Formats: sequence, structure tokens, C-alpha cells
Amino acid sequence: MEDCLFCKIASGEIPSNKLWEDDDLLAFYDIDPQAPVHFLVIPKQHITSCGEIDGSNNAVIAKAFELISKLTKENGIESFRVVSNCGEDAGQSVPHLHFHVLAGRSLAWPPG
Repeated sequence: MEDCLFCKIASGEIPSNKLWEDDDLLAFYDIDPQAPVHFLVIPKQHITSCGEIDGSNNAVIAKAFELISKLTKENGIESFRVVSNCGEDAGQSVPHLHFHVLAGRSLAWPPG
């Protein structure tokens, strides 16, 4: 999608503080962190939100969760939260599927 912020970050058009990159996924630190550790994992393929996950794209979603597991283990993170907002009313500000990984402080429930 040509005007999608995260597509531009994934293509390298907009710089990011990368944590991981391969052909399918990009992980980068959030520019407005809500915890001492706060990074995003996005598929490079444009998927608008969790509401668009289906049989044609579910493999990259499984790969994203494998990456989250890998990155948290490699960084010594034992306790963390994974969040994906789906739609404006849920707080999704960028219409590109992304998973927030938050750690490094107590994360209360319910959120917000």
C-alpha cells in the first residue's frame, strides 16, 4: 500500500531502529515507548489488521510469533505482553498489522 507508514518503514523508505529483519518480517523499536522494552513486529506484506488474517497469510503470522519468542529469549526477557490493536476504536493508529511487545515493568490488567 503506497501511503502506509509501516510499508514505507518495511521497504526502508523511512528509517527505523531495527531489531530484526528478514524477507517476511521486520522488528523495530517503538518511537514512543510505553515500557522500558517496547518493540514492534510487522509483516512486510501489507495486512491491515488481525481481522484480515486468513489461510493466505497465516504462515507469516505464526512466523511473527516465533520471532517474538526468539527476540525475547535472546534479550533475557522472561515476562512480556504482546498487543495487537484491531481497528480505530481499539486504538489502532497505523492500518498495518503490527504486534507490540512490551516488557521491563509491571503491566497492569485491564489495560487503559
